Amino acid sequence: IFYNNMKLSNLNLITLKNKPSDAEIVSHQLMLRSGMIKKLASGLYTWMPLGYKVLKKIEIIIAKEMDKIGCLRITMPAVQPKELWEESSRWDKYGKELLRINDRHEREFCFGPTHEEVVTDIIRRDIKSYKQLPITLYQIQTKFRDEIRPRFGVMRAREFLMKDAYSFHSTNECLNDFYKIMYESYKNILNYIGLEYKVVSASSGQIGGDESHEFHVIADSGEDELVFSKNSDFAVNAEILKEEKNEEFIYKRGIEVGHIFKLGSKYSDALKAKITNQDNNNISIIMGCYGIGVSRMVAASIEQCNDERGIIWPKAIAPYDVAIVPVGYNKNEKIKSFADSIYKKLIENNIQPLLDDRDISAGAIFSDNDLIGTPIQIIIGKKFLDGNEVEIKDRSTNEYIPVSSQSCMETVLKML
Repeated sequence: IFYNNMKLSNLNLITLKNKPSDAEIVSHQLMLRSGMIKKLASGLYTWMPLGYKVLKKIEIIIAKEMDKIGCLRITMPAVQPKELWEESSRWDKYGKELLRINDRHEREFCFGPTHEEVVTDIIRRDIKSYKQLPITLYQIQTKFRDEIRPRFGVMRAREFLMKDAYSFHSTNECLNDFYKIMYESYKNILNYIGLEYKVVSASSGQIGGDESHEFHVIADSGEDELVFSKNSDFAVNAEILKEEKNEEFIYKRGIEVGHIFKLGSKYSDALKAKITNQDNNNISIIMGCYGIGVSRMVAASIEQCNDERGIIWPKAIAPYDVAIVPVGYNKNEKIKSFADSIYKKLIENNIQPLLDDRDISAGAIFSDNDLIGTPIQIIIGKKFLDGNEVEIKDRSTNEYIPVSSQSCMETVLKML
């Protein structure tokens, strides 16, 4: 099964030549055209094998970084009781984005758009002393927000995958220290993936709290306008921009993929999550929360990394590392034998190949592989038959590198 999932003929991949009529932005177009997702209903998408691999790679990168800084992974229920949201006064305040549902006994619930109430309830039951803090719990879980107008594919879908983390502290100083750690951790995630981004001061919105920062992937299609100074560290979302004297600003569009908040005691006050501090006083726990849109990160990466041919995946999140593109795989034994040998060697070196073993035209093979956007392509065709030469294509530059069949593996390993 492991081997078969790396052969294109077994992926049930259906690609589209033309731009879908309902796809407004590049990522939505390319995700549909490359068969990464399929639309079920407005704002609801099935992640197909190719898209799911990217989604899981981003999830793993995020989880490793969270684990590295001492966060504890859990999974909370997606369905939450009305009573918790009434305690925080958000049942009515949150608005129509909150999907409200009734069970068979007519008890009221919501499908969670976020989990501040649930995680605070966990902590108020178990944590009684400052000696048990700090602690940070996180999950990577499906969320639902009933968007008034879902658009842009998975960028603004109603159902989406998000990493949400919640930290609990006995003092504001402890929260401030951890907030800096999480701030750097989010930068590490974006740096590892290899995206151009900007961190800006932002409004806390529905979540609340005293201070927050947004992490934006730079892209012309971004919904947010970012403003930052040429001369200082000043950087904000334009929605909270105030007049700044003697500043020369740069304006760029950004896609928000992460948001971190200092919540203070907003939720712990409301839900009576209290501890005994060092002075034996009963105080509300201090909180922070930290979100990254996992599914949104996929779309944002495509918005920044594409050309007229298709997707250009950053190597860290590409569904496959190397595409083997043999022209005439099913018609020429020499080409098939060499393609199979490279396929096997790549797997032995812990490199994930995608072998295009389909019996279709050369034009369709080249077009689909550019659309899918695997970082490196090994093209095995006429030059191989004539003189044992293959071409290695760097998808980020579309440059073709001719190499002998003997040095093919060595060249690929260097490029990775």
